[in-house]
Amino acid sequence: MQIENHTYNMHAFIERIIRPFIQENLSVFPAVVILGPRQCGKSTLIKRMSDTFNSFEYLDLQNRDDLAKLTEPSLFFKANEDKTICLDEIHLVPNLFSILRSEIDRNRRNSRFILLGSASRDIIQQSSESLAGRIGIIELTPFLISEINEIDSFNLNKFWFRGAYPDSFLAISDSASGLWCENYLRTFVERDIPQLGFQIPSRQLLRMLTMSAHLHGQLFNASKLGESLGLTHPTVKRYLDLLSQTFILRVLEPFDANVKKRLVKSPKVYIRDSGLLHNLLGINDFNDLMGNPIFGASWEGLVIENICSSLRNCKFSFYRSATGDEIDLIIQKQDEIIAIECKASSAPKLNKAFWRAKEVIMPKMTYVVAPVSKKYKIKDDIIVCNLSEIIKMLKNS
Repeated sequence: MQIENHTYNMHAFIERIIRPFIQENLSVFPAVVILGPRQCGKSTLIKRMSDTFNSFEYLDLQNRDDLAKLTEPSLFFKANEDKTICLDEIHLVPNLFSILRSEIDRNRRNSRFILLGSASRDIIQQSSESLAGRIGIIELTPFLISEINEIDSFNLNKFWFRGAYPDSFLAISDSASGLWCENYLRTFVERDIPQLGFQIPSRQLLRMLTMSAHLHGQLFNASKLGESLGLTHPTVKRYLDLLSQTFILRVLEPFDANVKKRLVKSPKVYIRDSGLLHNLLGINDFNDLMGNPIFGASWEGLVIENICSSLRNCKFSFYRSATGDEIDLIIQKQDEIIAIECKASSAPKLNKAFWRAKEVIMPKMTYVVAPVSKKYKIKDDIIVCNLSEIIKMLKNS
């Protein structure tokens, strides 16, 4: 597969692994809502899937002409009731949810509606309350490593540095990728957040994002961060929730099993996309990243984001005791516990704090994820592997 000519929709040729899950939901529900950050590929994916439907109608609700077609939505839906209708940017017209409920109850046919929107608590609440039992909710992320690690031009360092947003990863250069990330962040705080109904000064929110980037992979302290930003503790927590709901931040909660050790109670915070992280920190290329103190935490965030976004029906947390014993990621699936340790080294070493934490958690398996070429065992229950390999092993376990 060749993607080096960098045409605008080149990411259309990269198959998204969530596509079968979307099709499964469409076979079960009259409506499916796909939530994810702007520019992660939602519209591209659905347009590519359009040939699998008997008849397909796409409306971009940011487009005046398309929005005008819904002046009388019930009439439009009835006139197109044999089609699969995709409503993009659904969060801009939240009053449609109650109308969709009536329309679905009138003609309860699976695959009638596909709703696309930037993630927000309002969208999820509106859809779950108005369309309970009628809708499947799916999250689409930017590219995952399992989607791009087999393309001809794949390079781990490029993926790590530029991040996973299609237009950033496929940019013609690192500087072009940086310009894209800078514009994305500016548009996010100046336009996207106000469109979701939140009136927050854009410079204040950008400062919050920048501070979060400096705290990437560290414990979140709302009071300390509030002092730095001149904001109250409740305001900082409100911003944190908003940035999490819009898929910019990942909040990883601490392990809460009943163990004898005293554990920390604060969550960890990560910028979900490594390209946005590096842009916020002013890192210009991979060499700069290697010399930056964030290097190890950046790798940790990349690993955690790809694992958490690739697995369903799992609980994710981290383990840290009050004395500093720590494991980066704990995966709980039913009664099974898997431990993940992230090391940004081709010759990873495990310290005493890791071994003490492992002894408390007693995971079924432990994986040390590092930029190594091939996996190998340290012990029968500890495997060192790269990011592509851990995704395959976890999906097959």
